[in-house]
Amino acid sequence: MKLNKQEILDALDTVTVAGEGKSMVESGAVKNINIFGDEVMVDLELATPALHIKKRAEVDVMKAIHEKVYEKAKVSVNVSVKTPVKETSQKAPEIKGKPIPGIKNIVAVASGKGGVGKSTVTANLAVSLSKMGFSVGLLDADIYGPSAPIMFDVEREKPLSVKVDGRSKMKPIESYGVKILSIGFFTSPDQAVVWRGPMAAKALNQMIFDAAWGELDFLLLDLPPGTGDIHLSIMQSLPITGAVVVSTPQHVALADAKKGVAMFQQESINVPVLGIVENMAYFTPEELPNNKYYIFGKEGAKNLATDINVPFLGEIPLVQSIREAGDVGRPAALQEGSSLSNAFKDLTKNVVSEVVKRNENLAPTEAIKITTMAGCAAVK
Repeated sequence: MKLNKQEILDALDTVTVAGEGKSMVESGAVKNINIFGDEVMVDLELATPALHIKKRAEVDVMKAIHEKVYEKAKVSVNVSVKTPVKETSQKAPEIKGKPIPGIKNIVAVASGKGGVGKSTVTANLAVSLSKMGFSVGLLDADIYGPSAPIMFDVEREKPLSVKVDGRSKMKPIESYGVKILSIGFFTSPDQAVVWRGPMAAKALNQMIFDAAWGELDFLLLDLPPGTGDIHLSIMQSLPITGAVVVSTPQHVALADAKKGVAMFQQESINVPVLGIVENMAYFTPEELPNNKYYIFGKEGAKNLATDINVPFLGEIPLVQSIREAGDVGRPAALQEGSSLSNAFKDLTKNVVSEVVKRNENLAPTEAIKITTMAGCAAVK
């Protein structure tokens, strides 16, 4: 049975939130509904933190969907509590980030979980942008798992020091027309980076602000997987133009991708999401070029983009040559005229288009503001 979002909404419209006297839909408690086959994910936001109210809401949602829509539906309910805004008479000091002179657009490439091909997408997006005539930089911000040096065949390179306006700065390594900086240039291949958050953030800030990036149309940030300290440090340090979220079609990856999008959309962060990329969308064997096998599910990321109302930027197939190209340090986007190169070209055109729309319709992004209260850093 194919589940329909409107049917789910109609069912939830019959459920009353305890103590509010209105239905879940009418009160605005239903924040999001995602449907994946026979699985339904419902996000609720309640006004009360009482455990028995939250538990009753979960049970009522499941009961309504099973009774009114589909009795065999696999329903999961995520409940959050509205946080009241507290006013304070004492304004805490703000720590603000700053833009990098000469860099027009900063695009963060993120993923909710590891292993979805975020770094591969970033590398090929950078190469495609360069082939289109843009000046491009790539900051490998994945401190604990840097991969840019391998993907661009510059593992043995070391950034040199150059003088810029009387100051010593790092000169990024250049490969295939892309300027690159990565912690991998400063560590040996078999050396693990075992750093706490503040130390990792300091290293990132050095690569951001103590580098001679020059004039760039795009600086791509290859973020670590997840939603953590490094992400917050980056968004505190830089006014990011927009974010691209990479996912595979499988449900477990989509759930994490959704969290990645939610991170950028938080009111305190407010970074525009340019869209979602579906990597490993399907597999086509070389001997059967007209066949598509949806190993990880079909159009999961595309459906997620529709459900959460963000652009879908494109799909990249699961092809052995992408992995081989990355391993030998020659990104697949360099294979002029190939289907892979065309797929990355289409993706890149969509990213550029969304950046143009974002710059035309929205004010410049500010670096997020951090307030220091009672000795603790809190996102304002």
